[in-house]
Amino acid sequence: MADIVGKLTRISGPMIAADNMLGVTMGEIVRVGKLRLMGEVIRIDGDTAYAQVYEDTSGMYLGEPVEAQGLPLSIELGPGLLSQIYDGIQRPLEDLQKSSGDFIGRGLDADPLDYARKWTFTPSGAVGQEVTGGDIIGSVPETEHLDHFIMVPPNKSGKIASIAAAGEYNVKEVIATLDDGTELTMTHEWPVKLPRPFKKKLPSNIPFVTGQRVLDMLFPVPLGGSAMVPGGFGAGKTVVEQQISKFCNADIIIYVGCGERGNEMADVLDEFPELSDPKTGGPLMNRTILVANTSNMPVAAREASVYTGITLAEYYRDMGYSVAMMADSTSRWAEALREISSRLEEMPGEEGYPTYLSTRVAEFYERTGRVECLSAETEGDDARMGSLTLVAAVSPPGGDFSEPVTQNSMRVSGGFWALDAKLAYSRHYPSVNWNQSYSLYLNDLKDWFDENAPAGWAERRQQAVDLLQKDTELQEIVQLVGPDALQDQERLVLEVSRMVKEVFLQQNAFSDDDAYSSLEKTGGLLEALMLFYEECRNAVEQGVELETLLGLQEREEISRLREVNSDGFAAKKDAVVEAMKAALRGVAEAAV
Repeated sequence: MADIVGKLTRISGPMIAADNMLGVTMGEIVRVGKLRLMGEVIRIDGDTAYAQVYEDTSGMYLGEPVEAQGLPLSIELGPGLLSQIYDGIQRPLEDLQKSSGDFIGRGLDADPLDYARKWTFTPSGAVGQEVTGGDIIGSVPETEHLDHFIMVPPNKSGKIASIAAAGEYNVKEVIATLDDGTELTMTHEWPVKLPRPFKKKLPSNIPFVTGQRVLDMLFPVPLGGSAMVPGGFGAGKTVVEQQISKFCNADIIIYVGCGERGNEMADVLDEFPELSDPKTGGPLMNRTILVANTSNMPVAAREASVYTGITLAEYYRDMGYSVAMMADSTSRWAEALREISSRLEEMPGEEGYPTYLSTRVAEFYERTGRVECLSAETEGDDARMGSLTLVAAVSPPGGDFSEPVTQNSMRVSGGFWALDAKLAYSRHYPSVNWNQSYSLYLNDLKDWFDENAPAGWAERRQQAVDLLQKDTELQEIVQLVGPDALQDQERLVLEVSRMVKEVFLQQNAFSDDDAYSSLEKTGGLLEALMLFYEECRNAVEQGVELETLLGLQEREEISRLREVNSDGFAAKKDAVVEAMKAALRGVAEAAV
């Protein structure tokens, strides 16, 4: 601990100033006042240090001591993180509740991990082995289905002088010693604003499968990619992120509630422990970490919460896992930056945000990626690989996508899943606007989909995009002159587009069969719809009346395919398609 102790000279909301702080560094943690509130140095002017305090500063007075701690804001990483619910500075909320009740008191500390719990340690290193940062020296079963790999901290290296035998140890017991005397335990600390190192970034060419048809088919992102989810109030951002958390193909979920409404975050905290994991059959919380920092919590901790979340995600990525981080929402994080910047009297940028907003957003998004993990154990094809995928909600005021946070996020994110409040109010979920959304990863993922997705995936996707675009153009004509002015072929486009929207682009989260859609079901369902469109278009050209085609029972059978379970979908789809083709041949022959 540093021996620098200054005196409080200014209090402005969460921002304080202290004199006699010569020697402190930017980003260093300080303890403020007699309550020893935690703060972070964000500006230095001579021997005056300015710090943002992570708790409420009301009631403090000038002259109270401010003590430097000598370290930046760091979190503790080790077994026991999964299933925890933390605040923005990694204090377990359940422990805080036990010590102070439902309303968290100021100046409280709580151990981020259970130091008393014993873990079954299995060593994988050996005496005399040369190790560097990232090398795995053992493992413990953190959950029934996930092993927690004990790694050498990134800034440590040497030769193993001793290593513990297999057995039960707590996270603070020494499990290995290096030849220079360095003692290694199951835990280590890492600064949240310093990205964890890796060997190299890898191509993002494996899809991040969400189980949501509109995203997987039309706007896919890869493992290690990033997607932003902008939407106004009530557009369904939290619902989308919860659905993705439950069904995506990531191994670990990090969910950060940054500045969200307290009742909404309370719902998340109530619902997540109740969600069953479709992969394992156990609770979803067994592979989830929640970081909760609601809108009524101190603004400085809100700014820290997203960094806490992404550092936790990087830690599990370094073990070789695929990690998905849900940030809900980055707009509240940016608002925290704006408030802190204004208290520092910095020159404001657009709409009052700090001029460095774009830099902070870009630095945050750049911490994603699919990487070759830091390790000397394996090389080349045998290298340990992990990924960190980011799904970041954005809450533009009034749903205005031209505001700074949305625009700066668009510059650095590869996926843009625009939510439409009008669709949400009409009970269309996920409320993704297919005309505004896009993905920049289509070319990167093309080879994977060609090899692993149902045949014709790319062609069917393009057909659907073209159909929906033509529908948008025809809707403008309909609003002017009405549908009766359209030709049968154009009316067919409107009808099939409506089927695509209602049958394919919507999913029922309350249906066990429709909440999740495998790639096989997604591709097969769109194939059935596009075949129906092609066959009907040919029938219209042969003189069949459109009303006859739309009245076919087989059309309803295609619509009901969305309620068929993914496991038995292929056989049912083939039967429905064959019946549809036979029915259309029949009406075409009758017309002739």
